[in-house]
Amino acid sequence: MTELLYMNNCYLKEFSATVTAIEGNLIELDKTAFYPTGGGVLHDTGKLAKSIEEFIVMNVLKKEGKVWHEVASDALKVGDKVVGRIDWDRRYKLMRMHTAAHLLSGVFFHEGKILITGNQIDVEESRMDFNMENFDRAVIDDYCRKANELIQKDLQIKIYFMNRDEALKDPEMVKLAEVLPPNVPELRIVDIVGFDRQPDGGCHVASLKEIGEIALAKLENKGKNNRRLYYILK
Repeated sequence: MTELLYMNNCYLKEFSATVTAIEGNLIELDKTAFYPTGGGVLHDTGKLAKSIEEFIVMNVLKKEGKVWHEVASDALKVGDKVVGRIDWDRRYKLMRMHTAAHLLSGVFFHEGKILITGNQIDVEESRMDFNMENFDRAVIDDYCRKANELIQKDLQIKIYFMNRDEALKDPEMVKLAEVLPPNVPELRIVDIVGFDRQPDGGCHVASLKEIGEIALAKLENKGKNNRRLYYILK
């Protein structure tokens, strides 16, 4: 099973690893800082370097506990030592977007007991689906304003692990409608200190001001109790 370095350090940009398996153009490493597509969040890109050779990582995916790095080359072999380098520009944008999604979902929940039904975290524009009964633009604008007010307070974000049963004793821990965290002994918690915390396995910034400003791009009515919000960051 691949050791996921980003779980403990979202700011790790470079790491050393060993190739442990190869399937076509897919490379498995013993450890990685590359985030694989999952939870509605896009994967990282970057490079794997072996001596003076560099191999572009185009895609990263997770299967059965293994993380696979897709490269357009067959030059790497099992046992090779490589250095992984994250495309930091892309990663940092995704981190800011992902933390913004947590902040918005926290505001929607605490203000209106509204749960998230889906999301897609992308580099330039992201979306969030939620089960809001009345499609009220003024209320949504107000929630976005409150999220930006919290950003100005620059609350810190801490990541830690909790016993699953203990974490789920908190009825406000889960913000996803009809979805429980994975059935594992420990949950990784993303805590916007003093405001909201949620189980999550992704990459986040260390403080709210790193997000910038959340701007509402578009709203869509997707049917009964299902609304969609698109947002960008400034």
